[in-house]
Formats: sequence, structure tokens, C-alpha cells
Amino acid sequence: MRLLKQLVAVAVVALVGSQAVAAVQGNAFLTLILGLASAVVSVLVYAWVVRWSERREPVEVARTGAVAAFGRGTLIGVAMFTAVILNLVFLGDYRTDGGGSVTGALGLIGFMAAAAVTEELLFRGVLFRIIEGWIGTWMALTLTALLFGMSHLLNKDATLWGAIAIAIEAGGMLAAAYAATRSLWVTIGVHFGWNFAESGIFGTEVSGNGDTKGLLHGVTSGSSLLSGGKFGPEASVYSIVFGALLTIVFMWLAHRRGNLVPFRRRARVAATATLAQ
Repeated sequence: MRLLKQLVAVAVVALVGSQAVAAVQGNAFLTLILGLASAVVSVLVYAWVVRWSERREPVEVARTGAVAAFGRGTLIGVAMFTAVILNLVFLGDYRTDGGGSVTGALGLIGFMAAAAVTEELLFRGVLFRIIEGWIGTWMALTLTALLFGMSHLLNKDATLWGAIAIAIEAGGMLAAAYAATRSLWVTIGVHFGWNFAESGIFGTEVSGNGDTKGLLHGVTSGSSLLSGGKFGPEASVYSIVFGALLTIVFMWLAHRRGNLVPFRRRARVAATATLAQ
């Protein structure tokens, strides 16, 4: 039942926070403040519900080293998306059409912070972490990556290809990042860095949600297989390739550090029986 307790608690906070942020999206400063507040409250609620349901300290969101871990993750996320953009620039499939909006970029910091924190707490902090204990790292990574990709089918310009791309480049890669580091601050940083670079810096569409007002007004063109089309560069084969490469690196680190959880049939049977009671 701990999965359900934690999932519901974080999901409720995420829903309330997203509604509050959506209500003030026309105001960049309010979006920044409410987005950051939503992110902070989500972490506090996650930490509380883990203590309550598991009788342990939530070390995966420990305050010690949080800033450094988040910073490392953010740099990885920004570098990853920058690599995608550079490849599109080389092919002539990305250009800037003038400057964007500094205030718009500030608002996106709050918006993307709230999204990164709540999604990482739900998908990596609750789903992946708990399911991993039942069926092992590799199967949990595969399952939660698919769920993460499918969740993006609800977006405005969503496509099946875009959902598959998200599952590989983000769902799998972020789960691998958590497996390697056992820190949600790293995965939150990677998620935030990727999303903010995509929207707040390069001004491209994010997961089929429409145009964003970042520091640059980015325009993509050419083959949708390379540029991502209306879904945005997240549906680009370059994003998939870089995400898959990082997944391999993180899983190698997880193996080297002894962080991989093997599949245990007896544990799975016991967990299934417990859920059925």
C-alpha cells in the first residue's frame, strides 16, 4: 500500500500546484513564484509520506548535497539538449527568429521546476523506486519508461512517435540516472535542465505543448524525424540517440557501484500476494 499512499499524496500536490501555475501563466513573476513554491511543497510532502509509510529517512531527497547534485544534473540536461540543437543547426533545421523574452524565461524557470520536481517524485521517486524492489532495476526501468512516455500522449500535439521518444530518451535515461546515483536531486536537475534549455533558452516546443517564450525565438524545420515536428525536438532521433547513450552510461555506473537490483522471483510473488490481501 505504500506505493498507493505515496502516489496519491504527491499526485494531489502536483495537481493543485499545476492548476495554480496554469491559472497565472500570463504573469511571468507569479508563475516563477508559484512554480518554485509548488516544487518545494511537493518535495516536503514526498519526504513526509515516505517517513510515514516506510519508517525511514528519505535520503533520496536529503538536503545535504542537494544543491550540488541538482547543479550537476542541470548541467547534464542542458548539455544534452544543446547537443541536439547543435546537430539541428548543422543540418539547417534550427534557426533563431530574433530575441525572445527575459521575463518569459523567468516564468519558465518556475513552470519547469514544478514540472520536473513533481514528475520525478512520481515516476522515479515513487513508481520506479518501489517497483524496482519488486521486479529489479531493468524491468522497473522498462515499465516506468513506458508509463512515462504514455503520459505524454495527453499533450496538445502528442504523437505515438513522440511518446516512444520520450520513453527512451527521458523515461529510461532518468530512471538510469536514479539507479546510478540514488539521488532524486540529480534526476530533477537533468529533467529541469533539459526542459528549460528546450523552452527557456532555445525557445522550441516542449512535448507537443505549443510554442514557448524563452530567451530565443527558435524555429525548427526540415524532416520531422530530425526536428521532431510539432512535438518539438524531443521527438528528434538525435534526442533518442543522446538519451540512449546517457542511459547506457548511467546503467554502467549503477552496475559499477553495485546499485542494480536483481529480479527476485520470490520477492515478486510475495509482493503480489501482499497487494492481493
